[in-house]
Amino acid sequence: MRAMTAASPNSPTDIADILAFYASAGVDEALEDAPVNRFAEAAPRPVERAPAPVAPPHEEKAAERPAAPPGLDASNVPDAPPARSSVAAVPDEAQAALARQLATTATTLDELRQHMAAFDGCNLKATAKNLVFADGNPDAAVMLVGEAPGRDEDIEGLPFVGRSGRLLDRMLAAIGLDRTSVYIANVIPWRPPGNRTPTPHETEICRPFIERQIELVNPKVLVNLGGPSAKTLLNTSEGILRLRGNWRVHTTASGIAIPAMPTLHPAYLLRTPAHKKLAWRDFLEVKAKLRALS
Repeated sequence: MRAMTAASPNSPTDIADILAFYASAGVDEALEDAPVNRFAEAAPRPVERAPAPVAPPHEEKAAERPAAPPGLDASNVPDAPPARSSVAAVPDEAQAALARQLATTATTLDELRQHMAAFDGCNLKATAKNLVFADGNPDAAVMLVGEAPGRDEDIEGLPFVGRSGRLLDRMLAAIGLDRTSVYIANVIPWRPPGNRTPTPHETEICRPFIERQIELVNPKVLVNLGGPSAKTLLNTSEGILRLRGNWRVHTTASGIAIPAMPTLHPAYLLRTPAHKKLAWRDFLEVKAKLRALS
């Protein structure tokens, strides 16, 4: 009997598994072209700096104040304001109110995209590479909405372009649709760092944008891909396994009622292939609804 030996850590299979593990953990970018041996590095020497000259008190006070205009007493001129630093926005109700205002004023999808690109009220924008606005046909009868972009979507600036996107394409093809006959977007247009779950406040800040996007597209059928999309847009706390397969209604700000089908997210189906049959039933319901509405 041949003795069992451990697989070589340098084999292509092991390397591919390690890279897949890193990608799923959010480690998707190399900081250096080659590994760095930190133990072999010499301890850096402290940089000696000459002491800064200390200005006399009267000169320091003079430097703090701007020059007084002619005819005014310099003592009445206020101190210069401190320098402002650029930091990521902290989610709060003021940012959510601004998002609602911007979304309401957008009359076209192009205007909405411009407002979202200029909006700095969501801290996720500070760590994302691209705004992931939408893909597909804005005149389509079907609109699909997921939760948030992943790594591949963040790089390309398009929703559902990775493994889950390829599965979604096959699911659409099974009912006679493709990306030219549907419109695809996300509740959150910026990738959360490390693919973490968006916070409830981040979701609320982005909610006005996706709701306005749905209203402008005005599809005949809305498909909620995954629990977060369904809970946000259908105002429910039920889990996706209870929601899926049952028609709900998404009501826009203008009062338009759009039939909505919650279903399982393609990323979940990749992890749980046994539930693909459930998603297949949901997509057959979508096909039947489109036929009935035609």
